[in-house]
Amino acid sequence: MRYALLIYENEDLYRAGDGRAMDDIIAAHQALAGELAAAGVLQGGSGLKTVDTATTVRKTDGQYALHDGPYAEAREQLGGFYLVEVPDLDAALAIAKRIPLAGDGAVEVRPVIDED
Repeated sequence: MRYALLIYENEDLYRAGDGRAMDDIIAAHQALAGELAAAGVLQGGSGLKTVDTATTVRKTDGQYALHDGPYAEAREQLGGFYLVEVPDLDAALAIAKRIPLAGDGAVEVRPVIDED
């Protein structure tokens, strides 16, 4: 089964850091991604730029509107994702627990709809 592992953190933690913390997190993600790729389970993934670069397209009553940034205010923002193919939810959860976070945060584990 394929799972999206969606990483939610407070991106202000990265802005407040001295740059070294961000380098350490990136290195930890690269190490995990390398390990998952070598094991043949990594299907894709990427970090995302900060929410101030986002634009949300919202449809309401058949009309589309554009909003700068994320639509909802939240303490945590979607910061990146991994796409993995593993035998079951337990394997996906085990990987999710290993994803580096700068502080408090969450990793949402969601099955991907099969195209078959």
